[in-house]
Amino acid sequence: MDKNSIVTGLVLGCIVPVLGFIVVQFIFDTLTQFGLMAEVTASSEGRRLRTLALIGICFNLIPFNICKNNRWDQTMRGIVFPTLVYVGAWLFRFYSELFG
Repeated sequence: MDKNSIVTGLVLGCIVPVLGFIVVQFIFDTLTQFGLMAEVTASSEGRRLRTLALIGICFNLIPFNICKNNRWDQTMRGIVFPTLVYVGAWLFRFYSELFG
């Protein structure tokens, strides 16, 4: 697979936020089990999910920055498309909580 291609960027842009979400959720759960973080209550569960999803989307900044430093413009372009889809889905899902 070519490092500087839109397909590589699309794959990275789709997979990295999901893996980032899983990793951060695992860290939050582990910190909660050890008592270093407060338990999730019914009122804060939505905010935690919203925050985890946003942090997962932000994980796309890591491969984007790597591609920028290596001048892989096509890969950067490929990363942007799924990121915009994830942001749109995030806004659609949490619109009522944010602006309602």
